[in-house]
Amino acid sequence: MIDVLVAGGGPTGLMLASELRLHGVEVVVLEKLAEPTPQSRGQGLHTRSVEVMDQRGLLDRFLAVSETFSAGGLFGGIVKPWPERLDTAHPYGVAIPQPLTEKILDERARELGAEIRRGCEVVGLRQYEGGGADESRGAGAGRGTEEGRGADAGGVEVELADGTRLRSRYLVGCDGGRSTVRKLLGIGFPGEPATVETLLGEMAATADPETIAAATAEVHKTQLRFGLQPGENGMYRVIVPADGVAEDRAAEPTLDDFKRQLRAFAGTDFGVHSPRWLSRFGDATRQAEHYRAGRVLLAGDAAHIHPPTGGQGLNLGVQDAFNLGWKLAAEVNGWAPEGLLDTYESERHPVAAAVLDHTRAQMTLLGAEPGPTALRALFSKLMDFEEVNRYVTELITAVGVRYDFGTGHDLLGRRMRDVQLKRGRLYALLHDGRGLLLDQTGRLSAAGWENRVDHVVDVSEELPAPAVLLRPDGHVAWAGENQEGLSGALERWFGAGAAGA
Repeated sequence: MIDVLVAGGGPTGLMLASELRLHGVEVVVLEKLAEPTPQSRGQGLHTRSVEVMDQRGLLDRFLAVSETFSAGGLFGGIVKPWPERLDTAHPYGVAIPQPLTEKILDERARELGAEIRRGCEVVGLRQYEGGGADESRGAGAGRGTEEGRGADAGGVEVELADGTRLRSRYLVGCDGGRSTVRKLLGIGFPGEPATVETLLGEMAATADPETIAAATAEVHKTQLRFGLQPGENGMYRVIVPADGVAEDRAAEPTLDDFKRQLRAFAGTDFGVHSPRWLSRFGDATRQAEHYRAGRVLLAGDAAHIHPPTGGQGLNLGVQDAFNLGWKLAAEVNGWAPEGLLDTYESERHPVAAAVLDHTRAQMTLLGAEPGPTALRALFSKLMDFEEVNRYVTELITAVGVRYDFGTGHDLLGRRMRDVQLKRGRLYALLHDGRGLLLDQTGRLSAAGWENRVDHVVDVSEELPAPAVLLRPDGHVAWAGENQEGLSGALERWFGAGAAGA
């Protein structure tokens, strides 16, 4: 039996596979596309995702094939200088096409031993209890606690389009906004349907670059959902409002659709031709009612969809995987404390709900009518205030995310920024995906948890606490200098320590 099946081989699924493999979990990724897609909907990594890649030793791979950007407040088409005093050692984003992001994450997952099967489409699933199979699905299946790999405590049977059946202890649906896994579970996906639609594609153009740039700048004064961005080999990334919302949202637009809409807004179609790929997206905004049903979980677009304003979709999914991976691995490996896996939903559902809300706000700001135009002008002036710019930038980049771990030190629940230690950098200590006790006192102990938590005695002028306990995702689980408090946090997040510790 496979430990974990991951449906969907996009950035979320591949990141999750890598996280699981760091903990020795057997994982198979099932991707329905036979070959990687050239489509590039996600165009980069925001600051928190940059930190995530650095925490796993992957950042150099991204920086080697991309460019950084440092525009802050990318909110509703409003761009401001990067705010000062942002709480990060990585005050920038990485501009990189989604296919290249997927290539890096695919290579990483394979290096760690994940199996990635292409041309494998999930069409059915059922959950079963230990000792046999039943037809129970979704929320009706019991949650239970994994008693280790050797026990048959139940699992999931998946059916593929070719009739193949696979069994696993857990299944994670990372299969996009039209998630088959979510639909098979019967999990509700409430929200609002699309009211506007935008065409997006990559194609060549015969018009000279100067003409294209001038026309784009002129149209963009009143229509922010318009642009022809030059790319490699004479190709352009073209974005233009569609003529209404298509009845069949899954159907690709045609080149003629692009030409017609370009003429409607710019008076010319710029001689676009030879499309590499064409797609459409709307402003539908929905979120799964639950992220878990029994032994099946949802992550990425399968759990939430929203307009791409602010460029947060890919980042939100990668960060879902970063939160889920170590928790699911703890369940599979048998040491998870009670309720640990449920904290995935309790922590990530509110984060996505906040993203959905501020993408709704951004769509209003992008409007071309007098009201949204006036509101955008006012909001732009407000963002000239440093505190407003920093607040908005923290929203977009996710560095402001704080999980509710209860009362305590100001760091509690926040992700820890990278800090310089006497003997190196903090993030360099997190590459293996384990917990970390960073101890400036030299008096504390993580005895009994050595197989899950590294204890490092070192000092930093940038660390505002005597010691911190970091979860594998870099969030602060405890801060202080009291051994009793530390031991409680270790047990809460890393299960019971070894007997006699």
